[in-house]
Amino acid sequence: MPADGQVELMQELCRYIESHLEDSLTLAALGKQAGLSPAHLQRVFKRIIGLSPRQYVDACRLGKLKGRLKQRSSVVNAMVEAGYNSSSRLYERAAQQLGMTPGTYRNGAPAVRIGYTLCACPLGRLLLAATERGICAVSLGNQDQPLQEFLSAEYPAAVIERDDAALQPYATAILRHLAGQQPHLDLPIDVQATAFQWRVWQELQAIPYGTTRSYAEIAQRIEHPKAVRAVARACATNPVAVVIPCHRVVRTDGGLGGYRWGIERKEMLLEQEKEQS
Repeated sequence: MPADGQVELMQELCRYIESHLEDSLTLAALGKQAGLSPAHLQRVFKRIIGLSPRQYVDACRLGKLKGRLKQRSSVVNAMVEAGYNSSSRLYERAAQQLGMTPGTYRNGAPAVRIGYTLCACPLGRLLLAATERGICAVSLGNQDQPLQEFLSAEYPAAVIERDDAALQPYATAILRHLAGQQPHLDLPIDVQATAFQWRVWQELQAIPYGTTRSYAEIAQRIEHPKAVRAVARACATNPVAVVIPCHRVVRTDGGLGGYRWGIERKEMLLEQEKEQS
């Protein structure tokens, strides 16, 4: 089959997966749907999509589960609609990726205690939030209120309290980093992520201060060369700016690409690091 035909076939299979999450989407079943042997499907799908069929199914189910839970659907209904065939499977797979049980996620993480601090930085205003396990958010903006509202929306039922004193060491480290006085950041983080996002974020943390990598290079380094767009999405969903340095990823042609906190801030970060390195 020509390469273009394989791409189209895998894209059609992705759409099939997305609309049949309640089915038993085994490799054999997907191979039959695509007209390929399971082994051949596994190779082609991973080469083109950047994930294995199982990883793609898991990601789709997790996304649907999160959407249903945020709509306040019961855990059982959300489980069925997302295609989890048993509660044990749901808690085994989804709870690990959510970072908490589905019920806790549905209720807006009511058991989670989050402290936060706000401060001025060379990029405007910085909000840093952390649980007892590590930093869960670093956001950049122009005003405090939108940053606080963003944190509350992400953890709507958590106990969120300002705690400047407790978070001062984290904030100081980031401010020193932004000033070029502490090039290497090694801070604990506590964020929820898929396995793919973690692989990308770990690779971003390995990019040396003052240098950049392209989205395509990151895809190559995590052994998913076709997953350039997925890498870009992982960068765009990075919840801890600077600590996970997604600003160091640019387009192959040298263009800056996007940045969740504004392209001007990305340019400033890169210029600062280049001057200090």
